[in-house]
Amino acid sequence: MTTYVPPEKQAQAKSLGEKAQGAAKAATDKVKGHPYAAAGIAAGVAAAVAGAAFGASKLRGTGDDENSALGA
Repeated sequence: MTTYVPPEKQAQAKSLGEKAQGAAKAATDKVKGHPYAAAGIAAGVAAAVAGAAFGASKLRGTGDDENSALGA
């Protein structure tokens, strides 16, 4: 059950910029507290993005290479 709070007592809505600054500060604090975990996560994300880009490039290829399903 929620409790009614009059508009004059409600906290002001944060702008998008304020929310982004708060999120960036929280992320920075976490990275400073756990640098090796942050580096591991960043490496994993980079590997995932590189793998997806490699897979997409293979799917869009012209089929000129020897491993192509369209060749042979």
